[in-house]
This record gives sequence, C-alpha cells and structure tokens, in this order.
Amino acid sequence: MGRTFYDLSDCLSNATSSFEFNKHEITYLSPDVTAAESANWGLGPDYWPGGVALSAEVVTLSTHSGTHVDAPLHYGPSANGHTRTIDEVPLEWCFGNGVRLDFRGGDRVAGITRTDVEVELARIGHVLEPLDIVLVMTGTDLKQAGYENRHPGLRADATEFLVDHGVRLIGIDAWGLDRPFEVMIEEAQAGQAQFWESHLLGRRKEYCQIERLANLDSLPRPTGFLVSAFPFKLEHASAGWTRVVAIFDE
Repeated sequence: MGRTFYDLSDCLSNATSSFEFNKHEITYLSPDVTAAESANWGLGPDYWPGGVALSAEVVTLSTHSGTHVDAPLHYGPSANGHTRTIDEVPLEWCFGNGVRLDFRGGDRVAGITRTDVEVELARIGHVLEPLDIVLVMTGTDLKQAGYENRHPGLRADATEFLVDHGVRLIGIDAWGLDRPFEVMIEEAQAGQAQFWESHLLGRRKEYCQIERLANLDSLPRPTGFLVSAFPFKLEHASAGWTRVVAIFDE
C-alpha cells in the first residue's frame, strides 16, 4: 500500500505582503551577512569556509497570516465559561477524516447555507461523522489583490449544521470562513445581518477554523483521506500557523 501527501497550505511570501489584510514581512539573512555578524561572537568572516556562514530569516507577521487555525478565543468570550486558546485546542480535533465540499462558483453575497451543505453532502454520498474535518473549496486565488472580497463564505446556519454533527475543525481556501469583508460590512451597517456570523457562532458552540487553505482542487476525491492540521503552540493565542496535509492511502 502506498501513501500520497497533498500540501493544502498557502506559501507565505513577500510577493503578497503589499495587499494582505494582515501584513507580514520576511527578511532574508544570507550566509555572507551572517558571517559578518558573527564578529559579534568573536568570529569574523574569515573564520567561515568561503567567507560565508549560515542562512536565516526574520519574519514579522500576525498569528492570522498565512494558513492558520483559529482557536475559540478568536471569536470572543465563550457563553459556556472558559474559552480555549490555540495551545489548548485538543489534538484530536486536528487530525481526522477529511471531507471536501465543492462550492466553486458560489454566490459571494448569498453565501453557503445549510441547504447548500446538505445538497453537496448528498452529491458526494457522505454522512458526517464526529470529528470529520470539513474543507470548503471555493477556488479563491490567494495571490491576487482583493481576494478577501471574492469568496462565498459559510452562513451561520451552515456552520452550525456542521458543528451540531460533531465537526470541530472547518477549513476554507479563502481569507475567512465567513462571507467577504465588504459584503459583511455593508449588511451590518444596514442592519441586515450579523457581522462575522459564523465566527460568532463559536461563542455558543465551540469549534475551530482553518483559513487560507490552498490546492483543494488537487485532491483526487472528496472523501477517503486523512487531514493533519496541527497548529503551532503559542501561549494564550487566538490562532496558530499550520502546515495542512491531506493523506491518501492507495
């Protein structure tokens, strides 16, 4: 039996830094730079073979930059007492059977409803099980400016439907699980809808999100695979970066 791995994580790059909602910057320290800096340790550039030392990087970013897992803390205080931080998220939530739901071409204003989810589950012939990891495919290009306003996000009834079936980790290949930022702002100002409705559901019903997934269209089928999405362990944080991988046993 063989095993195939599919990388579902976006690659964080300076190429997108100028238009990201959460800014980031990667500073690359080349071997000649680190060789010069080694003079601070009592070793000069002449110490190193060829006059070069080691490569390193300095990264400035948000916990919500790149592919990451949102902890319940991100949504605000829990109605049920203690609100989990990213270092408290159960590991069993982050490794399990994957289910890909295809909503490419969905309406960014109407969003993805419970009915839409039920129809898609019926189409792929899947019955949700507790701790399934649901991956929402929208086909959003994360490398294009303005991508945060292009995807169809989950409405609260769709998210609640998944959580009520025991799903504790929901991912999306877009800026966020909810609908586009400008759509939510316009409706909130008009009193038509709750801003970040799927996020705020997490105050009542605990779950986590993976945001900024990639390559969901590369998966050969919508079910029958494992997902690994363990977040970086940051004390008291609202999110943690993750390298999401789909694992197929053939």
